[in-house]
Amino acid sequence: MIKIQLTLAEQPYSLVLSGQKIVQIFHHQQAIAFENPRENYFEFNLDDKVVGFDTAQVNEHSLILYVNEQLVQKLAIPPIEKSKPKQGLLGLFALGFKLFKSAKVVKVALAGASVAGYAWLFTFEFALMLIACLVVHEYGHVRAMQYFGIKTKGIYLIPFVGGLAVSDDKITTRWQDVVISLMGPAFGLITSVLGVVLYYATEMEVFAGVAVLSALLNLFNLLPILPLDGGHVLKSISFSMRSWVGLSVCLLGVLFGLWISYTFGLMLLVFFLFIGALEIVFEWRGRHFSHLVPLDKYGQGFSAVMYALVVAGHVAVMMHFADSENPILSLPMKILSS
Repeated sequence: MIKIQLTLAEQPYSLVLSGQKIVQIFHHQQAIAFENPRENYFEFNLDDKVVGFDTAQVNEHSLILYVNEQLVQKLAIPPIEKSKPKQGLLGLFALGFKLFKSAKVVKVALAGASVAGYAWLFTFEFALMLIACLVVHEYGHVRAMQYFGIKTKGIYLIPFVGGLAVSDDKITTRWQDVVISLMGPAFGLITSVLGVVLYYATEMEVFAGVAVLSALLNLFNLLPILPLDGGHVLKSISFSMRSWVGLSVCLLGVLFGLWISYTFGLMLLVFFLFIGALEIVFEWRGRHFSHLVPLDKYGQGFSAVMYALVVAGHVAVMMHFADSENPILSLPMKILSS
C-alpha cells in the first residue's frame, strides 16, 4: 500500500492506495465516504463540487485529478518501495517460517499431530470428532475470505490449541472482518444441526456428541474476547463507533475474559487475552490512520443481530441435550449454568 498527501481547497487530504484501488480517503485524519462509479475511478463531494481520482495509471506512477468530471491535473505519485531482504539470523528465521507455512506437508504433519495428541488425552473417536468440528469451523472462515476475493493459504491445525485459517491478503472493511469472523461459528452451527438430525435418524449417540461438541467449541469462539471470533466482531462494531467508546467496550471484553480465565482456571486463555489486548492497543494508536472502512449504524446493528442469532443457535443445541442421561451430552449445559 502507498499513502499520498494532497492539498485540495487549502485542506489536507490523504489517499491510501492498494494497487489501482483507493482503499480509503482521509480529511484531517478522519475517513470520509467516497464512491466508485466505475472501474479505477473514485469520487467524493467537496464544497459543492465532485472531486474524482482516476487510478488507471497508478502503475505508471500517475494519478489524474478531476473536478466536476473535468480534468484538472495529472499528479505524480511515488513508486511502491520494495522492502529490502532481511539479513542475519532474523532474516533466516523469517524465511524459514515462510517456507514452513507454505509447505503442504506441514499441514498434514500438524493434522496428524493434532489427532495423535487428542487421542492420547481422550480417545481416537473423540479426536476425529474434534478435528472434524475444527476443520468445518475453519472452512467457514476460508469460504468467507474467498467470497471477498481474499487469497488464502488454507487451514492449519495446531495441536492442543485449535485451528487457523491463513490468508495472503489483508481485509479492507470492518464488514469483511465481521462476516469472516462469524462464518466459522455459522458453519459450526450447520454441523451441530446436522448432528442432531443424524442422531434422531440413526439413534447413534456419536452424532449427538458431534452436535454438542461443535456447539461448545463454537460458543467458546464467540466469546467477546480478542483474538477469538467474537472479539473480532466486538472490535469491528465498537471501533466503528466513537473511538473512546470502542476502546472502552473492548477493554471490558478483556476484563470479562480475565474473569472467565480465573473462574475456570483457563491459563491458555490468559495468553490469548494478552495477544488480544496488544491488538486493541495498536488499533487504538492507529485509529486515525486505519484503512478499514467502518460500519455504518445499519451495519453495526445488523452485525450485532447476526452475532446474537449464531450464539442463540449454539445455545439451543446444547439446551436440547441438557437433560440427557449421557453425562457427556449434558456436560456443556452444566458448564454454562454453573
